[in-house]
Amino acid sequence: MAATFKGGFHIRDYKELTKDIQTSALPDCDVHIFPLRQHIGAPLKALVKIGDKVNVGQKIADSKEFVSAPVHSSVSGTVTDIKPYFHDSGTMVEAIFVENDKQYTISGDVYPRDYKKMNREKILSVIREAGIVGMGGAGFPTHIKLSPKTNVDYIIVNGAECEPYITSDHRYMLENADDIIYGLKVAMKVLDLDNGYIGVELNKKNGIEALKNSTEFNSGIHIIELKTKYPQGAEKQLIKAVTGRNVPAGKLPADVGAVVINIATAVAIANSFKTGMPAIEKNVTVSGDAVNRPANFRVRTGIPVSFLIEHAGGVKSTPEKVISGGPMMGITQYNIDYPVTKTTSSVLLMTKAPKTYDADAACIRCGKCVEHCPMRLMPLKLSAAAKKDDLEMAARYNILECIECGLCSYICPANKNLLQYIRMIKPEVMKKKREENMRNGK
Repeated sequence: MAATFKGGFHIRDYKELTKDIQTSALPDCDVHIFPLRQHIGAPLKALVKIGDKVNVGQKIADSKEFVSAPVHSSVSGTVTDIKPYFHDSGTMVEAIFVENDKQYTISGDVYPRDYKKMNREKILSVIREAGIVGMGGAGFPTHIKLSPKTNVDYIIVNGAECEPYITSDHRYMLENADDIIYGLKVAMKVLDLDNGYIGVELNKKNGIEALKNSTEFNSGIHIIELKTKYPQGAEKQLIKAVTGRNVPAGKLPADVGAVVINIATAVAIANSFKTGMPAIEKNVTVSGDAVNRPANFRVRTGIPVSFLIEHAGGVKSTPEKVISGGPMMGITQYNIDYPVTKTTSSVLLMTKAPKTYDADAACIRCGKCVEHCPMRLMPLKLSAAAKKDDLEMAARYNILECIECGLCSYICPANKNLLQYIRMIKPEVMKKKREENMRNGK
């Protein structure tokens, strides 16, 4: 039987639109835009000024804070501006504009490295300086994730890609399987592990086969076949499926001896050693029923999303919704000129919103949201607490354990948008908890 977790739901995935389309390169883009916020952690400061010349792979922004990851230029050219610009979070973020000279001159800092001859600290330094983060969308700096305070015995590469429409990781499996294995081996050395695991949903059987073909005999790398359902790729659910271990409330994966990285992150790690190139390129899926030619592109960071849409044949008709990410956890955009960052996995253009919610709908007490919640929560109670602004009730029903997968809203037969209310109150509960911890000296 395929490995899985309790709860969740099989959603029609629409991956047939792009899963068999080979990743293609894009033509030159005149201007690349590099937001200084492409990770979870401390904000970055620009290391360049207007008029400076930059090269491919050159570090252009960084921070001295531990929880940070630098940003590099994906093109060579001239810095023309540094100003706030559109970001896929829906906010304006300080960004560096580089006019592409289309020569792609590579920085002298880019050169291959042999991780087998390095110690743990040096490998982590290379990963940090390459600006590698959780490139599936989370954006947490990878050098920190690979530096757990407790001993771990599982390193897992997340190849579930459970969100509908997205096939960018699937294409990595088919086209860059060796790099995925290489990146995992680097992580295994950092964590001093003899075994590594890659979890892949069964709707990617050719991806599973490609990874198995790239795995050396007795190399200690295991391909784990996962049941196809959402959210199989959520970190805690993946750990449960692969290891059988439950991550307790308020704890991190490392607390149960596991570390999880994304497929694209593993590829980026491989590139940072095999060629020395930092995280300046990734696969991005452009899909949805409003786009003329759904596609997978190999994209240099900084390219405006409008450029991707143009080279996917433009739109059939004006989309009702443009989403950065998947339809379940992605963020709806009000502007298509935001740039591709390290965490951009897909752009979806929908002629009609996936689901229409009824703000005044009454709960019919069917229990479906509870039955399918992957975190075993009671979304109806959390939503009720949010409506009453009852922080104590929300905390009592473990709102901070919600992974915001959106399954409760998707599954609700009354069309209640439970997640919307949960997202409204969750930050307030987090703030209150931080204040209580400070008062208690924690």
